[in-house]
Amino acid sequence: MAGGPLVFKGATVVDGTGADRYRADVRIEGGLITAIGRGLGAAAEVDADGLVLAPGFIDMHAHSDLALLLEPEHPAKVTQGVTCEVLGQDGLAYAPVDDTTLVALRRQLAGWNGDPEGFDWDWRTVGGYLDRLDRTGPGVNACYLVPHGSLRMLAMGWANRPPTPAELDRMRTLLAEGLEQGGVGLSSGLSYPPGMYADTAELVELCRVVARYGGFHAPHQRSYGEGALEGYAEMVEIARRSGCPLHLTHATMNFGVNRGRAGELLDLVDRALADGVDLTLDSYPYLPGSTTLAALLPSWATEGGPQATLARLAEADACERIRHEVEEKGSDGCHGVVTDWATVQLSGVRNPALAGLVGRTVADIAADEGRSGTEVFLDLLRRDELATGILQHVGHEENVRAIMRHRAHTVGSDGLLVGARPHPRAWGTFPRYLARYSRELGVLTLEEAIARMTGRPAARLRLDRRGRIAPGHHADLVLLDPGRVQDTATFDRPRRPAAGIEHVYVNGTAVVRQGRATGARPGRALRRTDRGTLAA
Repeated sequence: MAGGPLVFKGATVVDGTGADRYRADVRIEGGLITAIGRGLGAAAEVDADGLVLAPGFIDMHAHSDLALLLEPEHPAKVTQGVTCEVLGQDGLAYAPVDDTTLVALRRQLAGWNGDPEGFDWDWRTVGGYLDRLDRTGPGVNACYLVPHGSLRMLAMGWANRPPTPAELDRMRTLLAEGLEQGGVGLSSGLSYPPGMYADTAELVELCRVVARYGGFHAPHQRSYGEGALEGYAEMVEIARRSGCPLHLTHATMNFGVNRGRAGELLDLVDRALADGVDLTLDSYPYLPGSTTLAALLPSWATEGGPQATLARLAEADACERIRHEVEEKGSDGCHGVVTDWATVQLSGVRNPALAGLVGRTVADIAADEGRSGTEVFLDLLRRDELATGILQHVGHEENVRAIMRHRAHTVGSDGLLVGARPHPRAWGTFPRYLARYSRELGVLTLEEAIARMTGRPAARLRLDRRGRIAPGHHADLVLLDPGRVQDTATFDRPRRPAAGIEHVYVNGTAVVRQGRATGARPGRALRRTDRGTLAA
């Protein structure tokens, strides 16, 4: 853990505020930054000449809910310079739960997080999950969003209808309990069951609870394809009516219908900001997205949960109806667009008999087997019991660049860590911003890029003395080589650590030293206090 004083000598300090860099010594002790100046000394020193010292990076959209318990050293993130992650994303996570909903969630989220055999699921509440994190001792700090879909399962199962007054009260109560136990806000997954069955009024009522606790709403909105702008407008309307701050997660404009339309989204954001809506967003610096193959199913096919879905996949009439929607109409699970199987690439499977298909598109598999893409899709869902992970190659470079320039922008990896060939964003998001979009393309200055990774997300999360380099702040720090920092994770080799990230400290303890993970686990759960800030 954090020990005696340590000085970073002659560092180029980029402090997380967006201000110009400056040269200084920075001293840390006892897990805190204790001094910034010239001529500072200590028995232990790090030569930082020619290197940039920045606050630790904050991943605003992470899917490490189980990874932090299974592999708590967390090399995927610490080697990028990440010192804090926001979990509980997309309205689906493992707290709060009961015995029944946990079984369903484990199956539904196997393609995101795996479903490890013999794992001890020894919590049922948000507080219990955060306690488990603290007992485990993760490599990074973690915040948790209370997931709307999990609340809905507990209150009304998988019903595709508005809640009764009693069911809505149950969701409000569960949400308040989760926030009181440390949750930082509410996430929603409005293209995933059962969250997709919620209407605007339900979300407004829940967001009013979040606003009272000083949290924020982080929605995976209803569509990132056909109807994307309408989906974003609904989220802004929920923020207006509820008074709840809004954070648009993985804010993208994808599929052919949205090529070159990022400006329309940003106009919507600017109008909301001008009207006083407290709004931020995050994005990842890649074109493909990542989810599960089952997510492409139409909403009606997923009513009742995973077992009911698998039963429908054995019915000829239901399969023909699914075929019509994904091939001709456009499934709401695929963002209202007709599915192009050439863009759907398998990233991971649970059934070992399907391992040879990983890395291939559904269209390629269909051509080899003399079947339609939809036949392959349905067969894979049945044989892998809904656990197949996919990449969707549906993004546009001009949209990615436009969104990251916006003043409300922060960084989120949305990285899935399981599967044979997961999206490289899980290992490469933060260095890719620094290398490709700052150093190489000049889309962002180094100061702008680091502010989006540090000070700006810390302000959204209301973190207590984190996200900046300043005396008295927690010593979550990254020392990097600005000329050498580089993402090395690729779609063929997605689990490669970044280059040029020399040292990373979490709460004053080195988790990366001279470019190598140390195995240290000084992270902790960061919980919301009754003042609306976060503290460990």
